[in-house]
Amino acid sequence: MLNEILDIEKNAHLLYTQTEVEVAIAKIAKEINIQLHDKQVLVLCVMNGGVVISGKLLPQLTLSCTFDAINASRYRNKISGGDIKWIQTPESDLKGQCVLIVDDILDEGITLEAISNYCKEQGACSIYTAVLIDKKLDQPKPISADFVGLEVENRYLFGYGMDYKGYLRNAAGIYACKE
Repeated sequence: MLNEILDIEKNAHLLYTQTEVEVAIAKIAKEINIQLHDKQVLVLCVMNGGVVISGKLLPQLTLSCTFDAINASRYRNKISGGDIKWIQTPESDLKGQCVLIVDDILDEGITLEAISNYCKEQGACSIYTAVLIDKKLDQPKPISADFVGLEVENRYLFGYGMDYKGYLRNAAGIYACKE
């Protein structure tokens, strides 16, 4: 496995540098601060991919907020998605809450839609979504993000929380696997 990961990393294409990603996260934070300035917000990190952007985003938010996590996975350390597996639900009561769901990537939108629907079912009064990456696809998505950092073509990505078979989430930049 180590050789495969090293090969993927070595042959990947850098799409966005660490600096470019940090600027995008700052842009998301500014937009959230403007739009949600008068709300008390529950920031809901989508694990595991959303951990990096959530950690970078939280210190830049000037609004009143609390924090929790949710984990609904389609990939489970694979490179193609399957059925959603609910691993963790938030400990916070979502009833009456303004929820900001933070994730690494809006790919097909299936997981983000399921998490948004979960929040509605739990009684959230409003739901917003923030993603670091919005992947451009040739088909419509069931959900769109309210706050987007960067857009990319339809390629397999890693870095800044996005992984390749569970690895490379810690890459300092956004990379596309060689096709």
